[in-house]
Amino acid sequence: MDRTAISEQIQQNVERLSAFDSPEYAYIPFHRKPSPSVPSIRKVMHLLRKVVFPGFFGVQQEAQPSSIHYYMGVYLEEVYDLLHEQVYYGLCFESDESSATIHQASRITIDFIDRLHSIKRLLSTDVKAILDGDPAASSLSEVIFCYPATQAILYQRIAHELFKLEVPLLPRIITEIAHSETGIDIHPGAQIGEYFSIDHGTGVVIGQTTIIGDHVRLYQGVTLGAKRFTYGEDGLPMNLPRHPIIENNVIIYSNTSVLGRITVGHDSIIGGNIWLTHSIPPHSKILQTQAIQDW
Repeated sequence: MDRTAISEQIQQNVERLSAFDSPEYAYIPFHRKPSPSVPSIRKVMHLLRKVVFPGFFGVQQEAQPSSIHYYMGVYLEEVYDLLHEQVYYGLCFESDESSATIHQASRITIDFIDRLHSIKRLLSTDVKAILDGDPAASSLSEVIFCYPATQAILYQRIAHELFKLEVPLLPRIITEIAHSETGIDIHPGAQIGEYFSIDHGTGVVIGQTTIIGDHVRLYQGVTLGAKRFTYGEDGLPMNLPRHPIIENNVIIYSNTSVLGRITVGHDSIIGGNIWLTHSIPPHSKILQTQAIQDW
């Protein structure tokens, strides 16, 4: 084909693809509002890793006691500037742009920064739990620097605080970044207690309304998911509690699915390759043969 014919063909497709009101594309809305920037959110998360784990992911000088205050200040100022803008775009994304204000975004961003010390405290317990549960880990530093579970839990805890502050879209972007980088998929709405650990982690899925207590350990391939949905009059699934409640001191081994709004009692152990859809009392031990008999 000559260039003129190619240009005509391209123009025909421009006309087709620009017809945003075409019934053929009824389920793809034409987005007219500001959108958050995924690269900017990635920058925020890289900065927050430096804040929560000083000396590991920043410049070497940051690790000196004499300079940590300086670098912490620099990083938090940059976090505020980047996150403030992204929060504003998130507020605009699915609402009337005039109802979202720079002042509102500023207040939310400062409220989030005020919560960073609590996130760091929880991450400290998670790192200790990962070390204590994995004989292959040689130190806390190795767990922080190398383990994908540490990154996934950090991202989820940050996203969860933004979720509680009712920031649209950003929490999900953050956990999906972690999902793509680690293979661990934790919804930002999940409530997770302290000393939480994930061993290996690939394929772990934790749903939005999951509640996890303290000292819980999951292995690769574990799903804490929904068994079924409740549908509204519009035919769409309703956002109701539909994921498990995992009480304190529970271990769930690899490739096990715990589904529905059931409760796994404290101090229980669930073996690998289990399909669990009913509540179990505290101090239970569920193994594969037992699960098959119960089914």
